[in-house]
Amino acid sequence: AVATAGVAEWKTLVWGSRAEFAMSRQFLSKSSGLLSRGVLQSCGSLRAGTSASQASCSATSTGGEPPGRGCRNVITEIRGSIMTIGINRPEARNAVNPETAQLLWQAFQSFEEDPSLTVAVFHGLGGNFCAGYDLKELAHNPTSIKLEQDVTKGPGPMGPSRMRFSKPVIAAVSGYAVAGGLELSLLADLRVVEENAVFGVFCRRFGVPLIDGGTLRLPKLIGLSRALDLILTGRPVSAQEAYQFGLANRIVPSGQGLQHAIELAEQISAFPQQCMWGDRNSAYHSTFDASSFTEAMQFEFDTGMKVIMSESVPGAVKFSLGHGRGGAKL
Repeated sequence: AVATAGVAEWKTLVWGSRAEFAMSRQFLSKSSGLLSRGVLQSCGSLRAGTSASQASCSATSTGGEPPGRGCRNVITEIRGSIMTIGINRPEARNAVNPETAQLLWQAFQSFEEDPSLTVAVFHGLGGNFCAGYDLKELAHNPTSIKLEQDVTKGPGPMGPSRMRFSKPVIAAVSGYAVAGGLELSLLADLRVVEENAVFGVFCRRFGVPLIDGGTLRLPKLIGLSRALDLILTGRPVSAQEAYQFGLANRIVPSGQGLQHAIELAEQISAFPQQCMWGDRNSAYHSTFDASSFTEAMQFEFDTGMKVIMSESVPGAVKFSLGHGRGGAKL
């Protein structure tokens, strides 16, 4: 996947010239306004929360510096039952190096293993989601890159890319989500995308392959034809076009992606969880693992039956008593 550090160098590296970059920005500026359906209200105050694992630091450093300074490459916070996981390398547009990949993998492992957590919100600090793998590090120190070739083991090159989660993950996408950053965004069930965000397989120009699930997940999400358009051309995709493709689930104003994603996570966390997790698991099974329609149907039925007594019957009782009618909050 791809990345650089430094705005001027990054523009030149990705677009080849200042003129090409200006043309690309002109193209992206044509995207229409806010398309978000059911735009969420601003999120509530942050409940006291510090690092969820040794792979991160608190949102504020010991020296009182704001997030993104004086901290490690990955920052996690606990907000009720929601865990936020942020890439913190703004000087490199949140490009991932080996240390960051390991920390991301550990953070998502912590989320997956904690039964008190219901949803993870994945984001980047400093205005960008992730510009991919750090190619400067690869160029200057190629022997330091040690990749596990067995995809059933350990972290992928970008960290958590080989993981399959049992609970929802929401990506709050700002700025650039390109190359390996695009692949990381595909890990999420939903993508809340800021209106100035840019997706793309920018690694195409530099001979860097998609080896973090991009060629698997992208065709499943947006269809093979559209996926090949992105994979073969490496062109930039605006937030509006990503929304039309189904790659973006919400478009929100710039600078508000994280708060909207947290609000969405809170809404999801309010539902009966076992039933929702079962339906989610069944959807993924039918998409990636089922051998036939019949097998997928059987899996769906067997999964659903597990929650009938624990959540469906109590829910039916609430309904019969008039709770939740007309969409009212339960």
